[in-house]
Amino acid sequence: MGKKEKGKPNPLGEVSRDYTINIHKAVHKETFKRKAPRAVSHIIRFAQKNMLTDDVRVDPQLNEAIWARGIRNLPRRIRVRLQRKKKEEDDGKGKYYTLAQYVPVDSFDNLKTEITKQ
Repeated sequence: MGKKEKGKPNPLGEVSRDYTINIHKAVHKETFKRKAPRAVSHIIRFAQKNMLTDDVRVDPQLNEAIWARGIRNLPRRIRVRLQRKKKEEDDGKGKYYTLAQYVPVDSFDNLKTEITKQ
């Protein structure tokens, strides 16, 4: 078993995970008119950090779920499926992108991060 070389990241693969994101904590003390846009950008930052990709694409249903009650009355938590996928086009910025999709749930009790595809 060889040593890991410094400066070389682990090779990424296609993976899909379900996360529960606490939006209420992300937009606390935010002005009313900035809450929903701040929540969307928080989800994008969360996806970049956890999936290790710069390109994050938000599904329209996820955007509608955040904005469903208006700009200021957001859901406290939201269940999101993050899928790291291989890019079809070659535009230079990495080989993978992340697709963030909405996962409807009845209750958030005892929900953990689930790896749905590896």
